[in-house]
Formats: sequence, structure tokens, C-alpha cells
Amino acid sequence: MNYRRIVPNSISGFSLLLGVISIFKSFEGNFFWAAVLIILAILADACDGRAARLLKCQGEFGVQLDSLCDLGSFGVAPAILIYQYALTDLGLWGQIIAGIYTFCGAMRLARFNVNSSVVHGYFQGMPIPAGACFLATYVLSGFNFGSVLTAIFVLFVACLLYSNVKFPDCKSPNNLLGPLKLPPLILAIALGAYMLWINVQGWQFTLMCVYTCAGVFNFFISFLVND
Repeated sequence: MNYRRIVPNSISGFSLLLGVISIFKSFEGNFFWAAVLIILAILADACDGRAARLLKCQGEFGVQLDSLCDLGSFGVAPAILIYQYALTDLGLWGQIIAGIYTFCGAMRLARFNVNSSVVHGYFQGMPIPAGACFLATYVLSGFNFGSVLTAIFVLFVACLLYSNVKFPDCKSPNNLLGPLKLPPLILAIALGAYMLWINVQGWQFTLMCVYTCAGVFNFFISFLVND
């Protein structure tokens, strides 16, 4: 038995634990801590792979465990959070929309595992931690879009998870922007500046909007140029 694997696997498990506690906090109505715990889970998730590479103990078990933990912390926990926080007025439809987010997150993780040897230098579709961070930072931001508009952007993020939109892989410092071109990036930053002007306290959510819009704008501009 390779005991070094305990370290990265324990980090993955800790990320899942944070996600489960976030669910409990959502049910308690403590949305601030529910969102913070999801963000902490994202930070923990960023460490398990690095720990495995550092200790030279990568393996298929760790890959599958990481995906299962990711589904709990970044697929289920954010869905429950956003439903409890903003979609309860929609009743069953709010539950369905939150469930669609989780389902798309599961498909995104499955496709990532299958295509990990093929896709390099960028993410195919929004990474599920980014989707979770988008929803969590919205809760923390102070923005209030109402139930219907919130439901629309939750569906939009869900579709992005299992889309062909290319997002930069921030873990590659030598290729930080990845597939992004300059014009869509400038357009996304301009949108972010406007959001900061409206609500500077929502800077975390603004950053996620810039990241999201940069990928979406880049996709559509590339599509139009290629046509």
C-alpha cells in the first residue's frame, strides 16, 4: 500500500466534508457560511492534485475519488445553496433548475475524466469548481436579481458546464489566457468594471462574471470570425 496517497485523498475528502457542511448551513438558512464553505472546498480541491504530483503518487483511484468529491462539493452543495437562497419562490421549478445544474456538473466531470488525455491547455466547458464559485459568490455579492433572473443564469451556468466553450486553465502559468483572444477579454473586463461601479462589495462575483463572460464572448466571436 502506498501510504503517500493518504495525503491527496484526505485533501479530497476534506473538500467533500466542507461541501456537506455547506449543505447543512444552507438548510439552516446560514447562507454566508454555506457560500464560504464552498469557496474553501474549492481551495482544498486545488491542492489534492498538486499534493499527488509532489508526492509522486498519482493514480486512477485518486482521480475517481476527486471527481466524486467534486460532485458533492461543487455539484450538489451549490445547487442546494442557490435553491434555498433564491429559488424557493419557484417551488418545484426551482428544484428542477437546481437539479439540472447538478446533472450538468456530473456530465462535465465524466467528460473531463474521459477527455483528460486529449484536451490540453484549456478547459472544455466551465470547470465545475468555477460554476460552484459563480453561484457561491453571487450569494456573497449583495446583488439581487430576483428568482426568475437567478433561475435563468443558473441554467446558463449549467449549460456552460457541459458546453464546448473554452475556458483558460489558470493552473498553466505559461499559458494563462489559454484560448482567449484580446477583444473578448477587454469586453468582459469592461463589463466587470461596470459591475464594480454598481456594487464594489460584490468584487468576488464580478471576477467570476469576467471569467465566465470572457469565455462566452470568445466562443461567439471565434464562431463569427470562422464563419
